[in-house]
Amino acid sequence: MAVAAPRHTKELGDRLTSALATLDLATTAQQRDRLLAYVALLHRWNSVHNLSGAHDPVGLLEQHVVDCLAIVPSLTRHAEDRSLTLLDAGTGAGLPAAVLAVMCPHWTITAVDSVGKKVAFLRQAVGEMGLTNLHPEQERLERMSGAKTRFDVVTARAFSSLRHLVESTRHLIDPRGAWAAMKGRPSTVELSDLPVDCQLFHVEPLRVPGLDGQRCLVWIKPAVH
Repeated sequence: MAVAAPRHTKELGDRLTSALATLDLATTAQQRDRLLAYVALLHRWNSVHNLSGAHDPVGLLEQHVVDCLAIVPSLTRHAEDRSLTLLDAGTGAGLPAAVLAVMCPHWTITAVDSVGKKVAFLRQAVGEMGLTNLHPEQERLERMSGAKTRFDVVTARAFSSLRHLVESTRHLIDPRGAWAAMKGRPSTVELSDLPVDCQLFHVEPLRVPGLDGQRCLVWIKPAVH
């Protein structure tokens, strides 16, 4: 499906291009247009539904989209040319699910949230942007069945704690899979409070263009018994 040219300022496009270059991410014109279309759609919905704390397009781009773009190099290295199945747990407005769906079109991405307006927004984004690899679901993670699908990667951006993330999705991850949780600066207490059936194996610092605060990707895998 062709993506209509998004309404955006040259400044917004320039900021996106600069962030992509800093992160060393190669993109097509369609991918850049889709990312800007996502910002425009989120800005439009945000004025009515309050989906995000940032409300101006530059804030939405830099605080949310670029923040999510920063994990793409890490996840693609982890994939090692495989087409991953990925679950975004508590996706909210589709962060990072929508960004990953644009950047990794051969991956199958399921975005789950229990809040109806957020899932409705994502379904609108799927339709407008032609993201056939993004599958929004309104459900509580604990109630999802892992009988048919076990995910290669479970990611999350705004989860309350690492323990809660693991406990909520343990039944959904492949035994050889991994959690990749976006965090600011996780405390030693949080890192040591993981359930016994999983193992912390890497806290990877992230470089986020334009962001002064610390960001990292916490990698966890199911424990081998």
